[in-house]
Amino acid sequence: MQHEFSIDDESSPTLAAALRALLPGGLSWSKVRRLITDGKVTIGDVVCIDEARRLTAGETVRVYERPAPKPPTEKDVRVVYVDQHVIIAEKPSGMVTLRRANERAWPWSRRQLQPTLDECVPRLIREHAAAKNKSDKLHQHLLRLFPVHRIDRDTSGLLLFARNKDAQTNIIAQFAQHKAVRRYFALVPGKVATQKIVSQLIRDRGDGLRGSTQDTSIGQQAITHITTLRTLGDYSELECRLETGRTNQIRIHLAELGHPICGDVKYRGPLGQDPAADESRARRLCLHAAQLKIEHPETGKVMDFETPWPKPMQVYLNRLQARSMSRR
Repeated sequence: MQHEFSIDDESSPTLAAALRALLPGGLSWSKVRRLITDGKVTIGDVVCIDEARRLTAGETVRVYERPAPKPPTEKDVRVVYVDQHVIIAEKPSGMVTLRRANERAWPWSRRQLQPTLDECVPRLIREHAAAKNKSDKLHQHLLRLFPVHRIDRDTSGLLLFARNKDAQTNIIAQFAQHKAVRRYFALVPGKVATQKIVSQLIRDRGDGLRGSTQDTSIGQQAITHITTLRTLGDYSELECRLETGRTNQIRIHLAELGHPICGDVKYRGPLGQDPAADESRARRLCLHAAQLKIEHPETGKVMDFETPWPKPMQVYLNRLQARSMSRR
C-alpha cells in the first residue's frame, strides 16, 4: 500500500477530488482517474472505480501500487433456484449484496461500473425467461426483491431473496429461531480445534472495527460452530456453521481466535495485539457460503442447497495441498 487517508472533510468531496488534494505531487485529473479505473483505490477496504463517488467524514481511502481484480459482473452470478416465493443465487466474491440507498438514483451506466447482486438477479431471470419464450407471471414481476440476509462483499456463495413480504417474514423468523442451516467454508493459517465460539459482538471494539466484548449486558450474542475439514500444510480448511448471523461474525471469531481468514485485510487479530501477517498470498477473502437449508415459506418443504468452492479457489487449495505433500 502506498497511501492511506482518513476523510475529515464534511463537504463530501468526490473520490477524484479528494485524491487530487491529498496525494503528493499534484497529480493531474487524468492520472487520478487512471488510479481509480485501474482498481488501485479502496474505500473502507472496498475497491471503488467510480471517480464521482461522494466521500463522507470518517471513511478511509487507500491507494495501492497494484490493481485489485476487476469487479465481477452479472456473468459471474448464478441463479440456482426460482419460484413464486424465493430465489436462491450464488454470489461471486467482490460483489455487494444490495445497492446502497444513496446510490439507487444513480444512472444505469454508473451503477454498472460495480453491479450489485439485487440488480443482477432480476435481469438474469428475465433474460432466461426471454430465451425460453416464457411469459408467465413467475418471470414478469421482478421489480422488487425482499432481502432476507446478506453475505460480505468479498465472501462468495449462496444467498436467498424472498419474492414477497410474507415469504420474507417467514424466512427471517426461521433464521431467528435457528431453524435455517448456514454453513461456510473458510481457509485459515494454523491448526484449529473443533469448537463452539460464543461472544457478544459490538460495533466498535475500540479501534473502529466490530469485535467481541465480555460484557454480556451489551452487544448481540454470536455463536459459531467450527470444524476442521482438512489440513493443508500450514493452513486449515474449516467448516463454520452459523447459529446466529451477525455482521462479519465468522471473520471476527476466527481473527480473535488467532486464525484470521486468509485474504482478510480488515480483521487480522484481536484488539491490542499486533495484526497477524497474511502470508497466504490469497487473492480474495477465503470464505464461502457453501450450504443454505430452509423450509419453504409456503409449502413447508425442506430446501437444501450446496455449492463447492469457486474454481479459482479450488485451484488455490489444490496448490496448497500439493505443496504440503511435497514437503513430506
